Amino acid sequence: MKHVAVFGAGRIGRIHATNLAAQSGVQLKYICDAVPAAAADLAQHLGAQVADIDTVFADKSIDAVAICSPTTTHSDLIARAAAAGKHIFCEKPVDLSVQRAEAVAQAVSAAGVACMIGFQRRFDPTFNEAKTRLDRGDIGNPEMLVITSRDPGAPPVEYIQQSGGIFRDMLIHDFDVFRWILCGDGDRAAWLSATGSCLTDPAIGKAGDFDCTAVTIKTVKGRLCQINTTRRAAYGYDQRFEVIGSKGMLQCGNHRPSEVTQATAQGTAQDNPEAFFLQRYAAAYRLEIEHFFTQLQNGGSFRTTVQDGVDAQILADAAAQSAASNQIITF
Repeated sequence: MKHVAVFGAGRIGRIHATNLAAQSGVQLKYICDAVPAAAADLAQHLGAQVADIDTVFADKSIDAVAICSPTTTHSDLIARAAAAGKHIFCEKPVDLSVQRAEAVAQAVSAAGVACMIGFQRRFDPTFNEAKTRLDRGDIGNPEMLVITSRDPGAPPVEYIQQSGGIFRDMLIHDFDVFRWILCGDGDRAAWLSATGSCLTDPAIGKAGDFDCTAVTIKTVKGRLCQINTTRRAAYGYDQRFEVIGSKGMLQCGNHRPSEVTQATAQGTAQDNPEAFFLQRYAAAYRLEIEHFFTQLQNGGSFRTTVQDGVDAQILADAAAQSAASNQIITF
């Protein structure tokens, strides 16, 4: 039996805590949150206890922690968990600073604990099936990846101001997908070019961020990746990618509430994509938590590591630098 504490009782914390509580061989013992009422509500719902950070790290019965608190707390909590000998699941990103993320990765390694980063797209059944077919050689050698990543609406400006910017907050997932799909054979980014605009809400621009971006990456082996992103897709949560190989192509489409297509004399219609990431990635969130505890029990390797978090952060920083300077960034 693994005893676990969750840091963060907000939206993503509730998802992970609920999935943890449903895991066989796992006991959710503590919920921690800076808002006591939120922690109490979630703890009562899941049969856990409310605790503060010091209590969690002092409790030798706690085997692992799930860090679902605000981004600015991630690296400190990872470092404290590692020092306390607790295994770690942490939502992306590791930190908004590459230097701090690298330091935390070193602390995790030195402590000998496991640390998995929550890049849930690697666990999405559709995306994972494409990866399986790619690795099987179904489309030959991968040559080009096109990622479409569009939110139905922007988060509050207050969130954007402390998020680290769209490249570190939103596109961090896309940079991980790039590495996962095109760099599985040891390839890596050679250069990156990024640009951004503020087209959906002037308040986002005033906060110093973009709400629409375009990124191009070229790898050492010459492979190409293009990422297009917007914070306003009026039709739903638009999450797709296609990878083109020497023998064909793999396309991953959107999930829809139903797959029914209706055709009449007036035209053809189908459902819009799922409304938001909570619906789109519900299975992925459940599967990544299952993977975390399965690998802890079996001693196997994790599909996403703290180093994956560092490497995605390096690309996000480069994109922010490229967009600010209008220059290509080389690695």
